[in-house]
Amino acid sequence: MDTMKRGVVAEETVALLYLRKPELVDRHGRRGHAKCLDDVRQTVLFLAEALATDSYSLFRDYVGWLRSLFANLGISVEDLGASLECLAEVAQTHLPEPDGARAAAMLAAARRDLDGVPVNTVSLIAGDAPAAALARAYLETLLGGDKRHASGLILAGVEGGMSVREVYLQVFQPVLREVGRLWHANRITVADEHFVTAATQAAMSRLYPYIFTGETRSRSMVATCVSGELHEIGMRMVADFFEMAGWDSHYLGANVPRRDVVGALKARRAAVLGISATLGRHLGQVMDLVALTRAEVGPAPIILVGGHPFNIDPDLWRRVGADGMAADADLAVGAVAAIEATR
Repeated sequence: MDTMKRGVVAEETVALLYLRKPELVDRHGRRGHAKCLDDVRQTVLFLAEALATDSYSLFRDYVGWLRSLFANLGISVEDLGASLECLAEVAQTHLPEPDGARAAAMLAAARRDLDGVPVNTVSLIAGDAPAAALARAYLETLLGGDKRHASGLILAGVEGGMSVREVYLQVFQPVLREVGRLWHANRITVADEHFVTAATQAAMSRLYPYIFTGETRSRSMVATCVSGELHEIGMRMVADFFEMAGWDSHYLGANVPRRDVVGALKARRAAVLGISATLGRHLGQVMDLVALTRAEVGPAPIILVGGHPFNIDPDLWRRVGADGMAADADLAVGAVAAIEATR
């Protein structure tokens, strides 16, 4: 489904929804109509990627996320179900078969699954975790706006005997996941979420003297996030874990053109390319980068993928052409070792 067709499908879906539910005009006004169109555009993007990767689980996960978000914002789940029904009708008229039928089936299944989605979730900072107290104090300090004190808490933990690996896994990782949950529950703002992320990146940089020793490394890896990806801190953690395991890591961040990523892979003679995508709508870019790497470099580099879509669909890494996946930074180095053992 190309960009123009996705736009047409979204606009016709919203028009049909408002035709069938005219009360939405009085309930949400002009601003609500614009927001509805934005939401449907995102839904169409996720639907297109789910069709391209043949993964209903990805689309179900997105619709579940949307249903929970709507509930926390006080938006009726019936309105979401109605929009999915309208989208199914419109998509079937615009998509060639069998894609039209596949899209309708995915949307029908998503409507059936709406009632089974939990709205409220518990904190993702487990109370019995080894560093739960530090993680909670770190998050509370950041949400209070004091990044210097929060960073000081981390440095004090390291100086008190915590390893950098433990800080990443037991503090940074659960805190960032909890921030996402709090935003989803409408308890913090996007600005809060971005502040915590930026402050955590700064705190990570203060730990680099403990990670980057300056010694010569015999093996290298390149890590990147696909273009448009705003959640890049997870892949940065992966690169740091490779560094701690004795690799020479090269973290490129997001929005690097595909050919430049491949160029870095060649220049560094890297044995591993790590690619991260947090949103299902970015999977097409993952596939494009994998394909270009294979065409330009060949089968030798191990391509490891990660991010939320790959955790939701355990076999998705195969369909995007990668050699494997890792659910988090802690598992990435071991995943590469396991792949190497089979070659």
